[in-house]
Amino acid sequence: MVRAAVMPEPMVPVEIREFAEPTLQDNAVLLETVFSEVCGTDVHLRHGRLAGVPYPIIPGHVSVGRVEAVNGEVRDIDGNDVRPGSLVTFLDVHGTCHRCWYCLVAKETTKCPERHVYGITHSATEGLLGGWSERIYLQPDVHILTLPDGLDPRTVIAAGCALPTALHAIERAEISIGDRVVVQGAGPVGINAAILARLSGAGEVFIVDPVETRLEGARRLGVSAGVRIDPEDPGRHIRAIREMTGQRGADVTIEAAGVPQAFKEGIAMTRDGGRYVVVGHYTDTGSASVNPHTDINKKHLEIRGTWGSDLSHFYRMLDVLKRHGNDVGNGLGWDEMIGGVYSLGEVNMALDDVENGRLIKAIICPNGDRPSIVGYP
Repeated sequence: MVRAAVMPEPMVPVEIREFAEPTLQDNAVLLETVFSEVCGTDVHLRHGRLAGVPYPIIPGHVSVGRVEAVNGEVRDIDGNDVRPGSLVTFLDVHGTCHRCWYCLVAKETTKCPERHVYGITHSATEGLLGGWSERIYLQPDVHILTLPDGLDPRTVIAAGCALPTALHAIERAEISIGDRVVVQGAGPVGINAAILARLSGAGEVFIVDPVETRLEGARRLGVSAGVRIDPEDPGRHIRAIREMTGQRGADVTIEAAGVPQAFKEGIAMTRDGGRYVVVGHYTDTGSASVNPHTDINKKHLEIRGTWGSDLSHFYRMLDVLKRHGNDVGNGLGWDEMIGGVYSLGEVNMALDDVENGRLIKAIICPNGDRPSIVGYP
């Protein structure tokens, strides 16, 4: 039997259930889970903020695992055979049809209506299709990526879902060398966006957040300045950003906060003729009031949304981590983001810690606190 953490329905504690060891379809793969992450999306799932989720579910949409069994000839994205013993990750999105208008004409596969997502759109009744489990069943259409030699699985899961999402946001931002960039939100997506902005040539990167411990983490990882949002003086961070940018505002602002008031504040922190990229609003948290004349047209402001990530972002994530994983700022690596490692029995605690901003990144280790992987102490 295989143990997995199951979210029965919104606002109900996650519980541990047992599942039968699966029989593999042709070209399917079974992983022993090494790490899975706790993402902000999992907090949204806990509160029922995503539409169409088929509870009960096994959460965990980005994971790293060791190949335990392969049925048939399965190849990774680079065309290499997937063999037992290999350390791999996989794109959580699968089932993209590659025949609809969004796939073929718009070239926007993240909007394909047929796509499915591990840990989110699969019911636990369908099997081990989420990472908060001792085993993960990879269906035949799942895109598998073998970890490059020397890349620690901890580094990959520390980046998690946030890095490919941030890669998409940076792609949308089109940062130029020397740009001043503001990132709203010092959670995983925000910090990854700040790191990538620096790697893209930004001259200065500022990050704003209400939680000082998260700002301190961002400062350690190399941002130019971390500015706290003060509830007693709501406009202080906006004034601070404008002062640090010669009263003009940022060339590019990236919203990774996920709260409605951030939208209007982000516009205020962006210079005339600048670009505003919205990536944090994965769920509907409410509306924000803007004036189309003063906030957009008169500012000559460009606003771009960002929805999810695709295989290209996931693939490039591994390349970024291989090149820069141990030195994202001040000689520190992505591993610095890991604030806690939790067992399957501690997933409710992990969700609480993420929801309350006690750490940047929480990871689940379903097969014990000390998995037998190279590089793990």
